Amino acid sequence: MAKDKAAARRVVEAGGRDATVLESAQVRVVIDDESGMTPEFSALQDKRALNAHWIPPFRSTSGAAWDEAKHGEYWKAALLYHIAGNFPCVPSFGSAHLLEGETMPAHGWTANGRWKFEKMGGDEETGAAWARSTLSKAGAGLDLTFTKIDLVIPGSPVHYTSLKVKNNAGAPAEISAAWHNTVGAPFLQAGCRISACASNWMTAPPGGEFDETGRLALGAEFVSLSKAPLALGGRADISEVPGIIGWTDFAAGAVPLRSNLGWFSVVNTAQKLVYMNFFTGPAAAGADDIILYFNDLWMQYGGRNFTPWALYDGGTDQNFCLGLENSTSGFPTGLSTARRTKELLGSPTTVTIPAKGSKTLRYGSLFAPYENNILDEGITAVEAEADALSCIKSGAWRFPADPAFKTLKRIEN
Repeated sequence: MAKDKAAARRVVEAGGRDATVLESAQVRVVIDDESGMTPEFSALQDKRALNAHWIPPFRSTSGAAWDEAKHGEYWKAALLYHIAGNFPCVPSFGSAHLLEGETMPAHGWTANGRWKFEKMGGDEETGAAWARSTLSKAGAGLDLTFTKIDLVIPGSPVHYTSLKVKNNAGAPAEISAAWHNTVGAPFLQAGCRISACASNWMTAPPGGEFDETGRLALGAEFVSLSKAPLALGGRADISEVPGIIGWTDFAAGAVPLRSNLGWFSVVNTAQKLVYMNFFTGPAAAGADDIILYFNDLWMQYGGRNFTPWALYDGGTDQNFCLGLENSTSGFPTGLSTARRTKELLGSPTTVTIPAKGSKTLRYGSLFAPYENNILDEGITAVEAEADALSCIKSGAWRFPADPAFKTLKRIEN
């Protein structure tokens, strides 16, 4: 029996949102029923707590339910009324669009529905605390049920999540999937270092939401974050966070197909903290796995001069955050585009759920300190061990973790 135990409890957070709190001695995570948003993921050290997740200044705290007539002009979408931290994006990643004659909302049903909290509990073997919630939705030629388990294990500075997607229809369901991790201040600062497992990159194509906001060349391929092509010529090192500079850009990098583990990280060298997400890699795919084939880098450094990002249309965007997102999709352009694209940078843009069958996405978000300046210049590689993730740069720093998701799989069953 585990000596230490994590705890689970229900709370009402800002804006009257019902939420679940999972907490260990290392981390605390808050998961909203509304849209599955995770506004808090805090590292706990010496009686201090630091939240890594982005909570935008425009996030509604009124407690009023979304009303298109009242709120649509300013917020544009219900997603932006509630958005914070990280959240799952299924069956679509990206902009709202028409799919088989019906509207698919931005980032899909999982980011827009109200999840039904069902149960929370503990695990005697590990001392873990977990919570389960569900969501069902039919339309646009799809009929899906989602079951989500959130988990915190004592001694492991990780928020683990599984998302089971069941296809209730009698035909296969072709979908996209993503996890939308977004970090913000006070953790995110100028000088933070971004690292990823991706081996080759491409900026967002023309004709999308980044046409008027970005400094990077559109639709351009490159092999290193340190040499991203600029629209006006030359290159920039986008692996270093510049602070708020008046631009918003996006780039997708392909997770190497030979990888057993996918990962994406940002290191704050001043605070000596690492935020990293990790997931099952293409080479380790099981029959029931949803695999994420792309690292998606959203650099929100103040480039959107329209509401709710600016106080008024034509105003100044003062939002500073960084999306370390992972997806199987054709950029954040929606499921319809992903279905047409089929493949990007040599990897698929959709996943198929068999008729009357299911597949599961398993995912970890880590937030923890390191010492001795080992990771100050970012991370070169991440190696999965039986009970740890070893992050390598000038040396190696081991974080206690369960990269094979053994405990999560056991609790799923």
